Amino acid sequence: MSAPATPPEPSWIVPPPPPASLPVRGRGGRFAVHRIYGVGRNFADHAVEMGHDPAREPPFFFQKNPDNLLGDGADFPYPPRTAEVHPEVELVVALGRGGRDIAVAAALDHVWGYAVGLDMTRRDLQREAKALGRPWEVAKAFEHAAPCGALVPAAEIGHPRAGAIRLDVDGERRQAGDLAQMIWTVPEVVATLSTLFELRAGDLIMTGTPAGVGPVRRGQRLHAHIAGVGDLELAVTG
Repeated sequence: MSAPATPPEPSWIVPPPPPASLPVRGRGGRFAVHRIYGVGRNFADHAVEMGHDPAREPPFFFQKNPDNLLGDGADFPYPPRTAEVHPEVELVVALGRGGRDIAVAAALDHVWGYAVGLDMTRRDLQREAKALGRPWEVAKAFEHAAPCGALVPAAEIGHPRAGAIRLDVDGERRQAGDLAQMIWTVPEVVATLSTLFELRAGDLIMTGTPAGVGPVRRGQRLHAHIAGVGDLELAVTG
C-alpha cells in the first residue's frame, strides 16, 4: 500500500506573520502567545487615583494584540499622537490550558507561569475615549504597548499571592504595592474571564497595577520588579 499523499503547502497571498512568543527563564524553548487580556482597576489605590470608586465591582477586561509584545531589554519607542504615555507595572499570568466557565477552585490548574509586564498606555487618548464612550484600543493596543519579561513556570515558583510589585523610573520609585492588594485574585480573574471568552493555552492576562502611575519621557529608563517573579528593564527612546 502506498503512503498517503502529503497535502500541498498553502499558497499565501500575504505571508503569515511570525508567531508572537516569549522566552522562558532558564530554558531554550519559547512560549507561543495566543491573546493578551488586561484587567482594569484591579488595585483599589489605583482606582482611586484614576477617579473611581475602589469598591469591589466585577472585573472588566480589555485586550492588547500579541504583536504588541516587547521583550526585556528592548527599547520602547515613544508612540505617535500622544504627549502622555504611562507605564503600569503588572503581574502577567500565562495560561497552559484553556477552557470555558472555569471554576475558581480549578483556575490555577490552567496557569503555566508568570512574568513581569508593563501595560503601556497613551493616557491622553484613553481619557478622550472614556469621555466619548469609545473603545480603548488606540490607548492600549498600539505598537510595543506590552513589554514583558521572560516567563517563569509556576512549577518552579508556585503561584504568587503576595509580594512586592514596583516600578522605578530613572532609579526613583514611581509605583509600589503588594500582590496581596489585588481586588480580584488570579483564580477569580481567570474564572471570570473564562465566562466571557473561550480561553486558550498561550493566553496572557495582565492583572492590574498599583497606584503611582504617571508619564514618562524619551531618554528615561524603566525598571519593573515583582518579588519572586523577576524584573523587566527598558529605555524609552524617540
